[in-house]
Amino acid sequence: MNLRQIEVFRAVVTNGTTARAAEVLRISQPAVSKMIQELERTLGFPVFDRIKGRLRPTAEGQLFFREVEQAFTGLTELRSAAARIRDFGSGKLRIACLSALSTNIAPRALQQFAKRHPNIAVTLQTRTSSVARDLVASGQFDVGIVADEIDTTGIDARPFANFRVAIALPEDHPLTQKDIVRPEDLAGQRFIALSPEDTTRQEGEAAFERANITQHTVIETPFSTTICAMVAQGLGVGLVNPLTAEPYLGRGLVLRPFEPALHFRTLLIMPPNRPPSRILNDFISDLKNVIE
Repeated sequence: MNLRQIEVFRAVVTNGTTARAAEVLRISQPAVSKMIQELERTLGFPVFDRIKGRLRPTAEGQLFFREVEQAFTGLTELRSAAARIRDFGSGKLRIACLSALSTNIAPRALQQFAKRHPNIAVTLQTRTSSVARDLVASGQFDVGIVADEIDTTGIDARPFANFRVAIALPEDHPLTQKDIVRPEDLAGQRFIALSPEDTTRQEGEAAFERANITQHTVIETPFSTTICAMVAQGLGVGLVNPLTAEPYLGRGLVLRPFEPALHFRTLLIMPPNRPPSRILNDFISDLKNVIE
């Protein structure tokens, strides 16, 4: 049994006669009849009843035709996938993103990307930076947006964006009356902090030490969004990326500038030794557009 025999069988069922099938396939009618006979010998059962010179699918032929249609649907999908790969390099885009940018920068970039590539399937997973790094390094994901504390060995890493830190305060907190908040203003405050390995937290702790202020950390979390949620509930104060705080502004949370200036630094990472596809380059371009 070969693909040409299957194609002829499908054409006969679909068009009703060998003559019409031969016309569609641009082969002779005897060639169609011969391929049907060869197919039946291979299958071991008749696929057509021959009634007054016409072919009608047998019960077995009808069952076989259903399987053939499923197979041809798969072939159609393969052709579409091949076309996408030819035009774009891939029909899918897999993104791993740190939480702080997964609800703002990434969606805005994807909005632009979808306008240009509405048929590209996108997977976006919010992960810690270290997990995102491993997913990209192993080739499971095409690109990652991560914090700069990760190990960059074995990946293609390049600077992405820096975001100046702000202090998140409950909306009824006395420090909301200040235009700028400094470490000495936070003495004795309940502090909600990022994980110890976070470089922004480390720089913040260094600033507090220089001011001879001891932080009173009550909650640790790897996610800026969690800090914002906790602050909005009045559980403490915390240093956050202002972009992360956007959904909470006016909903229990207020931002104030923090000095000395601290920054969240992020990287764009990709698998090593793999040239980016056209769609990946387009997505990276959209990412850059939304942060400019």
